[in-house]
Amino acid sequence: PQSTVQGALALMDRLAHWLKTLTGMPAVALSPKAGAHGELCGLLAIRAAHEANGQGHRRTVLVPTSAHGTNPATAAFVGYSVVEIAQTDDGRVDITDLAAKLSPDVAAIMVTNPNTCGLFERDVIEIGRLTHEAGAYFYCDGANFNAIVGRVRPGDLGVDAMHINLHKTFSTPHGGGGPGAGPVVLSAALAPFAPAPWVVAGEGGFKLVEETTDEAAQGFGRMSAFHGQMGMFVRAYAYMLSHGSDGLRQVAEDAVLNANYIKAKLSPVMTPAFPDGPCMHEALFDDTWLEGTDITTLDFAKAMIDEGFHPMTMYFPLVVHGAMLIEPTETESKLELDRFCDALTALAQAAKGGDVERFKGAPYLAPLRRLDETQAARKPRLTWRPDDKGVSPAPLAAE
Repeated sequence: PQSTVQGALALMDRLAHWLKTLTGMPAVALSPKAGAHGELCGLLAIRAAHEANGQGHRRTVLVPTSAHGTNPATAAFVGYSVVEIAQTDDGRVDITDLAAKLSPDVAAIMVTNPNTCGLFERDVIEIGRLTHEAGAYFYCDGANFNAIVGRVRPGDLGVDAMHINLHKTFSTPHGGGGPGAGPVVLSAALAPFAPAPWVVAGEGGFKLVEETTDEAAQGFGRMSAFHGQMGMFVRAYAYMLSHGSDGLRQVAEDAVLNANYIKAKLSPVMTPAFPDGPCMHEALFDDTWLEGTDITTLDFAKAMIDEGFHPMTMYFPLVVHGAMLIEPTETESKLELDRFCDALTALAQAAKGGDVERFKGAPYLAPLRRLDETQAARKPRLTWRPDDKGVSPAPLAAE
């Protein structure tokens, strides 16, 4: 009964308030449970808005070539066709290509900002203007919100919908695992189409609006059976209260500072994908510096395990060959950043010095050695017995 969970509803209400304040958006749906689930929420709201406005014929979504893979996947899942937008040489959305592809059939554009190359989209306001002028909505992938939280409000940039990875921006270090939470903030144009449930305050306390009637009559339905990830709501709210306004601003400043420190420290031995100017919260390197060594990005990443480091994101974004995407977030100290950079510098020097075996057989010190990752993905061994001795297990049906 809602009367028994007033404290939880009050916390959700306050969390929603600060998410709206930090983003400059009038509405938020708390129930999406991760980033991709939030993308689904945003696109369903966009589809509902177009249908309500007699624009249901809009069936195309524009997505930059450097987007997270979930962006085109989510658009396709909702039933949209996906058209790629080109990228400029300096890693941003090609405005000319965007303008040429906007049409009466376009429902939305999905742009990550800062983008997956670790760069701020300088033309973001123009992207929003062109999109709205064409009658489409601007969906922003908020996976990288920790780079601008407290510094920039997406609502001021013309964004109509944006998911926020609470499990990344507001407590858990990136790569920390689940559970996730992906609340979606919505513009005034999309707010009427938000999914149930949401929290409202009345004379008798807090309650959940759960049915698509009255103020929720235009809502597109529900994203999940319940209200979302309560544990992450608590963590995120506690994180906000412990930092305060100035602290959240520093979160963004430290995330960006840490990434640029890594870029500066490693640029003498590795090749930054976009060397001109600073990056945002992540430093992106390509594999140009490995040419002639017979060592690949994967080999280098495996050798990092022997040095005590989990490998960075590899081979993404796809627009950069052999990509190595390093994202320290705001949580790492200078001491740890130096330890990391010293280890990578030593590995880079070993690679260039011809120590190929150190990389081809790595990791040597981990409980599991080098795996055949293609076979592991396509023919996984789902059982293990002490007498296996490297022999594939019997078929599951025989067990």
